[in-house]
This record gives sequence, C-alpha cells and structure tokens, in this order.
Amino acid sequence: MAWPWFGPISNNVAAEFGITLDQVNWLGNIVALIYLPTALLIPIIISRYGIHRCCQIGGVALILSAWIRYAGTAKSLSPNGAYALLMVGQFFASIAQPIYQVLSPKYSETWFNLNGRTTATMVMAISNPVGGALGQLISPLTGNTRQSILILGIMSTVVAPLVFLVQRGPPTPPTYAASQKPLSLISLCRTMLGMKVEPAAYMTVRERLDFAIIVLIFGFLVAASNSFAILSAQILGYSADEAGFMGACLLLSGMVAAIVTAPLFDRVFTHHLAATSKVFVPFVAVGWFTLIWAVRPNNTAALFTIMAVIGVGSLPMLAVGMELCCEVTRNADGSSAIVWFAGNLFTVAFVLIGGALRAGPDASPPLNMKTYLIFQGVIVLVICTTIFLLHGVQRRKAADEEKMREALSNQGEMNVVLPTS
Repeated sequence: MAWPWFGPISNNVAAEFGITLDQVNWLGNIVALIYLPTALLIPIIISRYGIHRCCQIGGVALILSAWIRYAGTAKSLSPNGAYALLMVGQFFASIAQPIYQVLSPKYSETWFNLNGRTTATMVMAISNPVGGALGQLISPLTGNTRQSILILGIMSTVVAPLVFLVQRGPPTPPTYAASQKPLSLISLCRTMLGMKVEPAAYMTVRERLDFAIIVLIFGFLVAASNSFAILSAQILGYSADEAGFMGACLLLSGMVAAIVTAPLFDRVFTHHLAATSKVFVPFVAVGWFTLIWAVRPNNTAALFTIMAVIGVGSLPMLAVGMELCCEVTRNADGSSAIVWFAGNLFTVAFVLIGGALRAGPDASPPLNMKTYLIFQGVIVLVICTTIFLLHGVQRRKAADEEKMREALSNQGEMNVVLPTS
C-alpha cells in the first residue's frame, strides 16, 4: 500500500509539504530503487535463515516505515525535514515489500503440491496489487495528507504481527522439487552467462532465451503498472478521487481475473502456461498503447474500460510469469528475485522518464504527460511482441510428475498381499 499511496494525492502532498511533484514521485521511486539490492539478498536470507525468519524481518521493517513516515507529518518541521522523514519511512517500506513478493514462488513450491502450486503463487502475487488498489482508493478519502499517512501507519502496525504465524516448512515435502536443495542466485547467473555449473542448475540455450524473454516482458509490464500508480494523477489529469478509482479499477479487475483463473492454471491449463500467456500479454500491450488517445478530458468511461482490460490481462500473468521462470530455471527464489529486480529497475527508469517528458506549465493542458504515454505505449507494445518467441517447456513439472508416478508405482508394489502358507 505504501508504494502507490502518494500517487492519487501527489498534487495535495506537494502543496501541503511545500515540495515539488518530482520529489513526491521519489516517494514511490525510492521503493523501486531500494527494492533492487533487497531482492537479490532475499534468496540468501531464505537459504540461511528460512522463510519464516525472512518474513519476520519484513514485519519489523513495515512497522518502522509506518511511524517514521508519520513522524514526518509534524507541522513544526521544515519542508526539507518533513520530506527527509517521509523518504526514510519509504526506505523501510521498500525493504518490507520485496520480501513477500520474491519469496512467493519458493513458498508455494515448499508448501503446495502440483494441484495447488500455481494457485498459491497467484494468491501471493495478487496480494501486492490488492494493497496497491486499496492504497489508491483510501489515500484520497482519508481527509488531509497528514491524516492519510496516519491511517497507513495504523493499518501497517495491525497486520505486521501476522508474520509470526509463518513457519519454516512442512514436515514432508509435497513434491520432488520441494525436496531438492535450493539452487543459488549465483548459479542462475552463471548458467545464464553460459558458464559451467552443477548439473541441477544447467539450462539449455532455449531455456536461457525463454527466461530472458520472460524477464523482459515481466519487467516492462510491472514497470508500466507501477509507474502508472505513482504518476496516476499527473498522467490522467483528473481529480485525486477519479485517478485513485481508475488505478484501483485496473488492480481490482485483475484481482478478480486472477482468482477465477488460478484454479484453471492448476487443473486445466496446467501444461499450457506459455500458450495462455500468448493470449493475455498482447491484450495488455494493446491496452497500454490505446492510452495514448484515451487520456483526455471527459473520457472516464473509456479509461475505466481500458483499465479493466489491462488489469484482467496483467495480474493473472504475474503468477504465470513467476511459475514459468521456475519451470525453465528450476530455481524458484533466484528466478523470482531477477524478474522482480527487472520490474523495479524499469519502474525507476519509467518514473524518471515520465518526469523528464512532462509538458511545461504553458502547454495545453498544463503539465500534461502525452509524450510519456507515447513512450510507454510504444515500448511496451514492442517488448510484448517477443511473447510469440516463447517456448516455455515446463521441465520442473515434468520431473515432479515423473517422480510422483515412480512413488505411486513403488507404493503399489509394496501393497501387494503375499499368499499365506
């Protein structure tokens, strides 16, 4: 919720704290920036201390972010002093957020079998966009900016203790993949570069190409969504409430689509993740491209429709993308760290480019972001066309199914009743 919280109220924040719009944008941008090294450290923390300890670190960071951010709302502070505390609060939020995103495919692999793994990843993947949707809905509706930041602090404090319910893992691994020693992030980087690695970490040239395609598409689509959340009020030119509702429409429609499709990916399209992505991704790309013409005054109906299309196509692809990464790399936490690293790296670039491409105060309308919409729509459309080059052979699933058949066969042999004498 902290990441896009200031997007719909950016103009109000700038006026109330006496800072610029670019400074407000950095309250979201810092989350993406600090996300980068944090994401790469999470596989190391999980391998050394376990999933449960990693979650607890995130809970502590969440509480610190809440109250340092609120300390920045004191009216006795200068604009620079208040802004510094807001930035420090967002710094700790940017430690908490990646923990629960990056570990999601590793958590589902550790706890769930073949009939529930994609659904589990989907639930965890959409939890972050759900928070983003709530953040964009709530932040403009909670009074002035200072009251808004207090509400965020209270909610963060209430949910943080739930991390102590997370356990290390089940007593018996649910699949063959869950029973294997986790591969390191270093081994994934080495094999992507064509260097010598242990047999379990080896990837064919086709798998490396597939992983590169997924990283690019995942990264650019995440960047488009995140930068839109951060810049929503500036891009759309509508009121804070309307900008918040449009951003929430994107995320909430996607959440509904993810809930509906998750069981289908586990039980119907379980072997066709790559094929389904070739259907969803082009629709998302076209949606971002059409915003070039759709963002104009008195066009809310069309904008809500486009937001819904983007959401329906985007959110289910979060889990599908992460699961496909696990399939082609057999490295759940390492591949997740890389795709989320890419998404946040591109987000930083998109927000900075958005600020640079913002029109001047003499433009019509003033400070419009038409040029940025052209940049975003074109680059997303071009990158997403590479989805048609994806093969996405699901080797991890094939190995799990083979080991399951062997286990069932051995169990059947053991259950044979010998004749009595």
